[in-house]
Amino acid sequence: MNWSWDHFFRYLFSPFLMEGVVNTVWLAIVAMIIGVSLGVVLAFMRMSKSRVLRFVSGLYIWLWRGTPLLVQLIIIYTGLPQLGLRLGVIESAILALSLHEGAYFAEIARSGIMSVGKGQEDASRALGMTWWQRMRIVIIPQATRIIIPPLGNQFNLMLKTTSLASVISMEELLRHAQQLAQIEFRVLEVYFCAAIWYLFLTTLWGQVQIRLEAHYDRPFGPAGGGGSEKTTRQKVLDKFRGPAASQA
Repeated sequence: MNWSWDHFFRYLFSPFLMEGVVNTVWLAIVAMIIGVSLGVVLAFMRMSKSRVLRFVSGLYIWLWRGTPLLVQLIIIYTGLPQLGLRLGVIESAILALSLHEGAYFAEIARSGIMSVGKGQEDASRALGMTWWQRMRIVIIPQATRIIIPPLGNQFNLMLKTTSLASVISMEELLRHAQQLAQIEFRVLEVYFCAAIWYLFLTTLWGQVQIRLEAHYDRPFGPAGGGGSEKTTRQKVLDKFRGPAASQA
């Protein structure tokens, strides 16, 4: 085996490969933010009473979950110009990754919201809360505990999925590794370096995810329930019963 440790360590921290790492990180973050935002909208559309909204969101999720991301990337980058809509490499990569992620996160968000007991919503209705207040104060905080683990896994997957954008010449980590391998003909060393950087990014995110899950797994109110401190539930009750009830 023609392996060179000198080339390996030179490639591992080379500015060219590091630039690809940076591009991979920001591409994953931007696509994830847009995809999650889209997914939340689609999730509420799926739970809407409107047949039209349910149909549109269901059709979108079926289409984007049922076709490969690689095919979607190629269609957006090379197919849309045939319809008069020409996007650059970066815009095409962000659009494809975001639309694909939105379809998956929609189901994650919907299942998280639906996992909250029906009695929670009934109790908040009885307190006179509006739909937005029920979601913000009661439903979403409880659903977040269910949503965070799969959301973290999706971002972990996104860090690796960005490598598919190399097929449309997006200058991310894999694309830079390919170019480096073609220039210096040290294929094994270069791709091992790329694999190590992907492993480092996903491992680093794994540690962040552990802390996020621990944070959202904490109880909403004081554990003891005694003393002068009020629980979160009591604060909500006082807020919607009025000043007289809170002073009682």
